[in-house]
Amino acid sequence: QLPLPKHIDPEKVTEAIDYRKDVDGFHPVNLGRMMRNLPCFIPATPYGILLMLQEYNINTSGMHCVVVGRSNIVGSPMSILMARNANPGNCTVTLTHSRTKDLKEQVLQGDIIIAAIGKKNFITADMVKPGAIIIDVGINRETSTETKSGFKLYGDVDFENVAPISSYITPVPGGVGLMTIVGLLKNTLASARKEIYS
Repeated sequence: QLPLPKHIDPEKVTEAIDYRKDVDGFHPVNLGRMMRNLPCFIPATPYGILLMLQEYNINTSGMHCVVVGRSNIVGSPMSILMARNANPGNCTVTLTHSRTKDLKEQVLQGDIIIAAIGKKNFITADMVKPGAIIIDVGINRETSTETKSGFKLYGDVDFENVAPISSYITPVPGGVGLMTIVGLLKNTLASARKEIYS
């Protein structure tokens, strides 16, 4: 489970896993096969997002998808998956990150915005065009006296102010996190049935 303790190199651990059993979809073999649109284990969070788009019958073809965040776990794979010749997919994709100079203007172009930057309420209403589809991947934990657990989760999107202008929006918690589990379980079942690698 990532993140690993600081003294452990996640790349070494990932590459030591047999790619045929890599149900997280992080191994370079699976990522390479995904990029070439070959059968593979898709990273669980992007897979969960694709499943959610399918479930709601959202035809993404021809849309402009803006991915905010370029991690190897979500942002980069998501940009590849949304650009591929499939549904969900067939989008024009813009991959943005912390060093994108005109980030607000780039995000404003998005018919679909996938926020995975790891900053609480980073995407605000003035960055979103009306009717956009908002997928919030962020999990930002802050201490709170309002909850039993002593902490509260926030997404990367200012949900309260963005929800009224979007056509769809995922909450945090209760959105993409649950779909990540679905993606992981579907990969695990496919592995057990040897549907990807025999």
